[in-house]
Amino acid sequence: MNAEQSKSLLSSGHLSADPYINNCYSEMCMSTTQVAPQPGKHKIGWVIAAIFIIADMVGGGVVAMPVAFKLSGLPMGIIIMLTVAVSFEYTGYLLGKVWNKIMERNPHIGVCRKPFPEMAKRTMGTNMQRFTSVLGNVTQFGVSVVYLLLSSNIIHYFLSHVLHIESVSNCLVITVLAFLIWPFTLLASPGEFWVVIVFAMLTTVIAVVSIHTGIALDSSACFNAVAYPHTTSTSTVLSFGIFLFAFSGHYVFPTIQHDMKNPRDFTKSIFAGFLGVVILYLPLCVFAFVVYGDSMAESVIYSIQSPSLQLLANLMIAFHCIMTLVIVINPLNQEVEHYAKISHAFGIGRVITRTIVLFLVLFVALTVPDFQPVMNLVGASTIPMGCAVLPSLFYLYSEAATEEEWRKGKIPTLKEVLERTDKTVLIINLVIIFGAILGGVLGSYQGVLKLIKAKFTEPCYIRLFTETTYNSTFQVKNVCCGMNRDINVFNVTDFC
Repeated sequence: MNAEQSKSLLSSGHLSADPYINNCYSEMCMSTTQVAPQPGKHKIGWVIAAIFIIADMVGGGVVAMPVAFKLSGLPMGIIIMLTVAVSFEYTGYLLGKVWNKIMERNPHIGVCRKPFPEMAKRTMGTNMQRFTSVLGNVTQFGVSVVYLLLSSNIIHYFLSHVLHIESVSNCLVITVLAFLIWPFTLLASPGEFWVVIVFAMLTTVIAVVSIHTGIALDSSACFNAVAYPHTTSTSTVLSFGIFLFAFSGHYVFPTIQHDMKNPRDFTKSIFAGFLGVVILYLPLCVFAFVVYGDSMAESVIYSIQSPSLQLLANLMIAFHCIMTLVIVINPLNQEVEHYAKISHAFGIGRVITRTIVLFLVLFVALTVPDFQPVMNLVGASTIPMGCAVLPSLFYLYSEAATEEEWRKGKIPTLKEVLERTDKTVLIINLVIIFGAILGGVLGSYQGVLKLIKAKFTEPCYIRLFTETTYNSTFQVKNVCCGMNRDINVFNVTDFC
């Protein structure tokens, strides 16, 4: 940055005379006058931030969580769910505290394109920043691919089996869907696409209501013949991974907080967001377990015997994934723009970089249409790390650093962190860290098993030159209830 640019930023209030404060502008935050933000625009309140948090976490968890109860049993399922929810709410709260402390100590921090890695740098050093950046980018890129594939598979099933449009291939649906999502990915940050997220939240609510309605219609016939599963310590431990992933989403939390009118209100958003997720999850899981018991399929939607409600719930999950993709890919887009030195203002630079990122997501989706098993294995390690381990470490290191050490950029040693931290706080965070590591190991184990059994098909662009026809792996299943899975609520021939 030359002297004239520095003078301009100082006079406009974007930089401080303190050289350490200005150091933020050399990393994930402001760097030149060309990328200077327009303060005060497109900021969100704590209620909208809470909706972002809910939309970021729910989705696949709605259909997978009842299965976790089948593995763990009802009493233990409730205990594990509430324990994971409280623990992850706590780590989300810690992220908010760390970011608030960074802004307090650096009042002219301006706009950070990726606060999560910036927190890593401020609290644990540059090497941790690089590690966190790679970890977050791999997770967000992979989740974007999965969301694109899941939503396109459901829509393709709807087109071919409901509307009977057989000529449209799933590969074409993936491509068209990416093209339709593209304009929304060009929006700068969460403050600009909050309307999209409100609709994502609405689709989730509709999906949950549809599932509740379907279970209620099945309850009179299914509950009378229900058989509950015999759970073991092994099945309970295996369920832990599902509970863990159902409350993940922390990589995006700092980006949401940084786009708030008052980032200190993020505590309210975290509490309201996690409470909302528990309200969506818990009654549904209990209701499904009580009615279906051991007959519950790998997705609770498959256990619903009303075809119309089953289809509606699946479509709502698809639309939710489409809109949530806009949230998940945004921090990745912002980091790419940072390294490319692209202006915060809308322009050709943003269009080119974000188009390239989405094209890469599309390319992977077309190359590996069966990407889900790969992401199961990758996410098993990256998600627990980002949702529990790193937030706790950021907080412990930031609290252990003295004002003088913080001012000089000195990182406390592990020994100093252990000595300076209140023992109760230290124990709580260590329990969360080791619990997340356990969940990551279990998830990795399940991911390896699914990857071994997975069958991968040819890339879509290879099929253009072969006779191979790719049929979506997504299929609507009909699972009857009862001890022997033979109770057909609507007496449909060959339903089970």
